[in-house]
Amino acid sequence: MSITVQVAGPQHFVFAEDICQVMADAALVRGTGIAKRKPEYILAKMREGKAIIATSEDNRLAGFCYIERWEDRKFVANSGLIVHPDFRGLGLAKKIKTATFKLSRKRYPKSKLFGITTSPAVMHINSELGYRPVPLYELTTDPAFWKGCASCPNYDILQRTEQRMCLCTGMVVDFNKLPPLDSPTSETPSDHE
Repeated sequence: MSITVQVAGPQHFVFAEDICQVMADAALVRGTGIAKRKPEYILAKMREGKAIIATSEDNRLAGFCYIERWEDRKFVANSGLIVHPDFRGLGLAKKIKTATFKLSRKRYPKSKLFGITTSPAVMHINSELGYRPVPLYELTTDPAFWKGCASCPNYDILQRTEQRMCLCTGMVVDFNKLPPLDSPTSETPSDHE
């Protein structure tokens, strides 16, 4: 079955509720409360051109990820990465994450891209894209970002350590330290696969 990975647009608005449900289900399976979003939030990301969606040839949701920005674009994050259970095991998470990485770099070339995760698979994908593990204090200090962690059962660890430690690993890639996008050496590793 063919799957298309692309920037989400108005034609994908019908998937907003499904995206929220898959995010909520994935958070339950992982044992975290993170990634709870409302359809209106997902629709806004699609309208702004800040989301990547994967759909099957029979027009089913296969996966999704969106871009957030923090501290007046000093930091951006690729958030809400999901793959529908029917499409897991196909390498789709890497394709979606790579497309979101490229979109982030194009839209915010002067930013640092960061993420936090407990998923070994996401850490592996991030590492292949050029992220490096960092202490949490090197990430955004924007309270709105950290508020998003409040529904996680591990939030107390983050609070007790003044956002310096958690079970999540912080990862960063500085777009300023990468070759320009139009450079022949600016391809991400996944471009060669």
